[in-house]
Amino acid sequence: MDDWDDHLSTAFPEVRLKTFLEMRGADGGPWARICALPAFWVGLLYDDDALAAAWDVAKDWTTEMREQLRDDAARFGLKAEVGGRSVREVALEVLEISREGLRRRNRMGNLKEDETTYLDPLVKIAKSGVTMGEYTVRMFDEELNRDVKRLFEECKY
Repeated sequence: MDDWDDHLSTAFPEVRLKTFLEMRGADGGPWARICALPAFWVGLLYDDDALAAAWDVAKDWTTEMREQLRDDAARFGLKAEVGGRSVREVALEVLEISREGLRRRNRMGNLKEDETTYLDPLVKIAKSGVTMGEYTVRMFDEELNRDVKRLFEECKY
């Protein structure tokens, strides 16, 4: 069984079931964005009303639509569409659902503010319509003169 557990630890699906749900997300970047993703999922999954509201957003999406969304989001970012809506629109709606879930959870963050502040970097990205990938490519080309050392310095935390 230990061998099987080791083998499973080498697979990286979008969600892995362990003794908890392990959600794939950003593996690096500025600290604020690393904190944003767990806060997003906590806001959705730890509050029954938020979970129901998030399900309402996606419940009519077929398997084919979800698979197409995964492909399109990788290619088109927030401009991708699902169910006649842009991913940007869906992201803004689901971020607000998560924010309400965190608000109801009523836990304090590090700065004596509730956990909703952790979502701010994601809201900023969704409002701008520019993904971090798009932003990073533009910064690399235009501001950093394609200097890889400067890019690593810019993206570290």
